[in-house]
Amino acid sequence: MPTYDYTCLDCRKRFDVFLTYSEYGVRPVACSHCGSGNVRRRVNRVRMLKSDEARLESMADPSALAGLEDDPRALGRMMREMGSQIGEEMPPEFGEVVDRLEAGQSPEEIESALPDLGTGDDSGNDF
Repeated sequence: MPTYDYTCLDCRKRFDVFLTYSEYGVRPVACSHCGSGNVRRRVNRVRMLKSDEARLESMADPSALAGLEDDPRALGRMMREMGSQIGEEMPPEFGEVVDRLEAGQSPEEIESALPDLGTGDDSGNDF
């Protein structure tokens, strides 16, 4: 039997009711705490799965990217989020760059501090 969540409008307590599909909407529901019939059904949140492509596409929204070039901390947060959404382990250099951005260091400062970054190697992990 499905469980339905309700809130009592009198005592403000939440409670669950087990009803068959045929009983739902037909059988009266009363609060299990105070017995009142003045109740309202609570609709639970719905979670939707997104593909990797859809998650990355939503992060690439131009309005979300506006102003990132002027805010290294925001750029670092966005890069960390994108790294976690990819679902693959990122190379240590990625973490170092993101840490530096989140600390407020500009991309130019990071590039001068890490001159070999992005030059490429045999692993295929180019930035």
